[in-house]
Amino acid sequence: MKELNYDIAVIGGGAAGMSAALEAASAGFSAAVIEREDELGGILMQCIHNGFGLHEFGEELTGPEFAGRLADNIIDSNIDVYLGTTVTSLQEEESSGTGAARKRKVLFCVSSQRGVLKITAGAVILSMGCRERNRGNVRIPGSRPAGVYTAGLAQRLVNIEGYIPGKEVVVIGSGDIGLIMARRMSWIGCKVKAVVEIMPYPSGLTRNIVQCLRDFDIPLYLSSHTTNIFGSNRVEGIEVTPMEKGVLVPDKAFRIDCDTVLLSVGLIPENELSKDAGVALHDATNGPIVDSALMTNVDGVFACGNVLHVHDLADWVVEESRRAGRYAAEYLKGTAPSNQIKVKAGSNVRYVNPGKLNLQRDNKVYLRSLIVKNDAVLEFKVDNRLIKSIKKNHVQPSEMINLTIGPKELEGCNPESVMEFSIL
Repeated sequence: MKELNYDIAVIGGGAAGMSAALEAASAGFSAAVIEREDELGGILMQCIHNGFGLHEFGEELTGPEFAGRLADNIIDSNIDVYLGTTVTSLQEEESSGTGAARKRKVLFCVSSQRGVLKITAGAVILSMGCRERNRGNVRIPGSRPAGVYTAGLAQRLVNIEGYIPGKEVVVIGSGDIGLIMARRMSWIGCKVKAVVEIMPYPSGLTRNIVQCLRDFDIPLYLSSHTTNIFGSNRVEGIEVTPMEKGVLVPDKAFRIDCDTVLLSVGLIPENELSKDAGVALHDATNGPIVDSALMTNVDGVFACGNVLHVHDLADWVVEESRRAGRYAAEYLKGTAPSNQIKVKAGSNVRYVNPGKLNLQRDNKVYLRSLIVKNDAVLEFKVDNRLIKSIKKNHVQPSEMINLTIGPKELEGCNPESVMEFSIL
């Protein structure tokens, strides 16, 4: 077993992992990126549509172009990259050092080329991304024929492998990957019969509703539940049952004939490794609970990107992950946030990240609405005292809200205070 030592080990080589590693290395620390696939870039490599990079690079890029710019910076750095390598466990061991150096992290990894690796690091950054929910997660009844795919798998088949999954397609769920694949399948000559969404509003970005559905005259059925999948060997159709006030109306059920079903029913942060390492997870996001420095409850283990919470833009992933790399470097220097207050989600807010705010510096905060509303007001209070209110022209669950809260807004707070975010 080969043993390696680094200051910082980054698990995952997508946009988050590359950004975090670059920031850590720029602070003068040795860093390694461990990626289970055979190339850097993560899910971006199969996202050949444009729309990436407007915030980060000031121009519109495809997913591979966006990832390529980060990968080029990795190649030009002194960061070591281990491709085709899977981390199987994350443990902690005591060393002869002092302070943070006493608590070294140990990663056991397996690779078809290198065999078993033991990588020891002073800090670890989790950036494993997320995975799709599948049919079992949403419990769609019916038979089990061929032709049922997650939208991301279909995207890989079409964009990377060069296969066409089917000819007549229904997309279940209106997540962004599903919307993009509705357009992609139309482009390659398939007939997309419909997108079926159980919620009364779309779960994807507004721009994708317009560009991927309306521009192609693809019907969107809201408040509609897929109650059956028909077919023995191959999908033959689905049953759709409308909902009124959250209740199924079986008398209005109808069938859509198709040979392919794509599931776009949500994403789940990839946190099996995190759980095994003792990292506490957030009930709403299924990602780690982190403080203002993006550090989990396990000392020296940080999290960023879609493994922390599912982002709507890759640009925000990069922005957040840079901070994780910087905070991990500060941790190794012996600097840790001492004055923090907790945050919590209030009315109409699904979650707030991070879970704590630093009283002494600016904090970037991300949150998601539980409602669709025009002319909304975002309020944050400390111990029921209104700190600030921000007018929002429109809020919806699919679009993440981000803002910066600094020492000025936190003036007068103490470590026992709690900041609550609400949408009115």
